[in-house]
Amino acid sequence: CLCLCLFVAAMGSKQQPNEVFIHLDRPSKKYREGETLKGTVVLKSLKGFNHSGITLFMDGSVSLQMSAKNSGVFEAFYNSIKPVKLIGATLDVSKGGKITSSGHEIPFEIPLKATPGNSLHETYHGVFINITYILRVEVKRSAFSKDLASKTEFMIESIDPLEPTDALQFEITPDSVENKRGRSIPDFKISGCIDTQICDIANPFTGYVCVEEAKRSIKSIELQLVRVETCGCAEGYASDPTEIQNIQIADGNVCRGVQIPIFMSFPRLFTCPSLSTNNFKIQFEVNVVVIFTSNDLITENFSIKLVRSKPTQ
Repeated sequence: CLCLCLFVAAMGSKQQPNEVFIHLDRPSKKYREGETLKGTVVLKSLKGFNHSGITLFMDGSVSLQMSAKNSGVFEAFYNSIKPVKLIGATLDVSKGGKITSSGHEIPFEIPLKATPGNSLHETYHGVFINITYILRVEVKRSAFSKDLASKTEFMIESIDPLEPTDALQFEITPDSVENKRGRSIPDFKISGCIDTQICDIANPFTGYVCVEEAKRSIKSIELQLVRVETCGCAEGYASDPTEIQNIQIADGNVCRGVQIPIFMSFPRLFTCPSLSTNNFKIQFEVNVVVIFTSNDLITENFSIKLVRSKPTQ
């Protein structure tokens, strides 16, 4: 009991560290170009402290990375690759003073305006391309005290009109399969429909698949979402497709002539509106994959364009 009391007393007497963090006015942390980023810098301290200045730094950039398989092909681009700066701002929120033990909150406002010649692309976390927006705060203290710092990521949404398109009907047969490479492909006929190839990123990707004929039993039907990231320069461009997600839409030897619905949501951050610039591109594809019990695999590829037509609520 005595040891427990001493432990509790020691914990209670231990001084809590000084803290600083950023609180944005929107819980979603989602903003758009032309709006104003608002929030407060919150400082907390057990006994109070002096500081010589509080500064906010806002940075938005596109980081590019060439894949290992292409680094030797485009050596000049690989060696000179630099982030593309989309936005940058510095704001002094306090010249100096004392933070009391009751804490302090300092409001701030920063306009979201891109650097000349650029626009604020939507936040995106990819494999070889990343678009990020960071807000950082620094509290300067005396030479004998450690500076305080904190940062938070906020999201940018890019809004564009959605162009209406007709549904795409498709049919997959042994004759339509590419890259056969001498494989013995079983006789089959699969039809289907994709409701639109220009998709609102906030809505699900929909359609259907129908197995009309198949000489061999089917093991699985899957839907694969793929990102195609392209980086390059005057020497040329290199594209790298990578899988974002794979969902199974049918399991086992499905009934013939039955329409199997396609319903897939686009994951946040790992997808963004399709984008094409001088230095990089972000594009998306969907693969319908049919796997037979003989482990023969048939893939039909569809290019899609992603658009965000309205802000997220």
